[in-house]
Amino acid sequence: MKVINVITGLLLCAAGPACAHIVLEQKSAPAGSYYKATFMVGHGCEGSPTTGITIDLPVAMAVVKPMPKSGWQLATETMPPPQPMTLHGRAVEQVVRRVQWQGGSLADAHYDEFVLLLQLPAQTGPLYFKVLQQCAAGRSEWTQIPQPGGGRLSYPAAVLEVLPVAPPKHHHH
Repeated sequence: MKVINVITGLLLCAAGPACAHIVLEQKSAPAGSYYKATFMVGHGCEGSPTTGITIDLPVAMAVVKPMPKSGWQLATETMPPPQPMTLHGRAVEQVVRRVQWQGGSLADAHYDEFVLLLQLPAQTGPLYFKVLQQCAAGRSEWTQIPQPGGGRLSYPAAVLEVLPVAPPKHHHH
């Protein structure tokens, strides 16, 4: 059913550029959880094929693992974490701040996905992933973040809603 909804959304949006965004397949996940971030790319830049996708991570995360794609070169940029972080009891020395897939070609008529495995932060609320879509001719910068009272965005950043962790359920015997 999920695939049908994705395809229907892509087809409905195909008529206008303001509707065709790069979005996350799963729109929400619990804080602190491991999350498969699937960025769906449903079109090129005004008919031109996509040749690169760059994703800027909105916050420092201890785990960022991009999925390689056949025919694309994968690169990451790292930095020291802004605050001390640990993973499995060890200090995290570097965090990924940007992931790039380059050198492939995704025709405007085709759809594909670019995937990251993330460990989400403990803080709840929206996370905005800014995405640069490079094409054979031109580019689209999916970087706009909604402002209070603002209108519809032409190039919105992909958004994930980080939810509070659900309390454990009690089992009665």
